[in-house]
Amino acid sequence: MQLFLDTANVDYVKEISSWGVLDGVTTNPSLVAKEGKDFKQTVLAMCEYVPNVSAQVTAEDTDGMIKQGEEYAEWHKNIVVKVPMTTEGLKALTHFKKKKIRTNTTLIFSVAQAILAAKAGATIISPFIGRLDDQGEDGMRLIEDIMDVWTQYGFETQVLVASTRHPRHIVDAARLGAHICTIPYDVFKKLPNHTLTDVGLKKFMEDWRKVTS
Repeated sequence: MQLFLDTANVDYVKEISSWGVLDGVTTNPSLVAKEGKDFKQTVLAMCEYVPNVSAQVTAEDTDGMIKQGEEYAEWHKNIVVKVPMTTEGLKALTHFKKKKIRTNTTLIFSVAQAILAAKAGATIISPFIGRLDDQGEDGMRLIEDIMDVWTQYGFETQVLVASTRHPRHIVDAARLGAHICTIPYDVFKKLPNHTLTDVGLKKFMEDWRKVTS
């Protein structure tokens, strides 16, 4: 399974990529606004660390999405154009597919939306599980249902589990066979840690100091 970092902070990307486990980055207008940095410069800086950087269009009509997406794709070969799940977005996906421009369809909340995006030619789809959980639904059940459909029909579109909130989301996504997880920085930092690892390492070092003292 591929692991992406959900951020617009270049320093975070540099740090996690140094671990040797980072496959990509997802951004969105909210994350970019939070950092207060230039969008293009931020995206290009992240492209130096990972081969996949999802940059989201902000236009709401097909022509605007196509114009923005083609511009983004010219910036760097590592850019994936992020398109919203709307009927206008579906039209843009079809265009990008013909142009061989990689895409990530965002804000997926149902299996029907996932199917439409895949048929329109999306490279990646992003179901948002955390936001479903927030409304009392089982977000991971959506991933299970989507992967069942993918098994039946063999869609080439990759399923990216978005809006993850804790390490268990990543484990469950892997168990269900999702292709990608995008993970907030604070959650990513939790993944290598376990209390028993800390206890064991402390014991090893205490024993080693007894031998070498």
